[in-house]
Amino acid sequence: MNARAIAIASAAVSLLAVPAAAHHSFAMFDQQKVVTLTGTVKDFEWVNPHSWIYLMVADDNGAPKQWAIEMGRIGWKADSIKPGDNVTIEMNPLKDGTRGGTIVSLTLPDGKKLGRAGQTNNPLGPD
Repeated sequence: MNARAIAIASAAVSLLAVPAAAHHSFAMFDQQKVVTLTGTVKDFEWVNPHSWIYLMVADDNGAPKQWAIEMGRIGWKADSIKPGDNVTIEMNPLKDGTRGGTIVSLTLPDGKKLGRAGQTNNPLGPD
C-alpha cells in the first residue's frame, strides 16, 4: 500500500469518527448549573440512544409549561416512571434558556431517587 492510499484511508476513518464523538456532546447544557423542577410526567419516551421525559411544570402564574429532559437509558427501565407521576427532577439546563435539559437525578413519588444511570443514592452516576 502506498503512502497516498494510507493518507486517504486515514482521512476517511477520521471523518467517520467525528459523528460518533459529537453524539455524546453535552455542550448545549450548562453543566455548572442545576435546576430543580417539580411537576407531572406528561410522557416518557423510551427510545435509543437517549430517552426523554416530558414534564409539565407550573410557571410563576400557575400555567402549565412543558419541559423536555434528555436522559440515557442505562440502569432505567421502560416503566421506571409513567405519565401522571409527580416527580422532582434535578437537571443541567439548556444554555439557550429554552425549557429543556439533561437529567442529573429524579425523585419518584415514593421518595426513591434515581440518577443519570438509574442508580439509587448515586445521582451523578455515569451516563
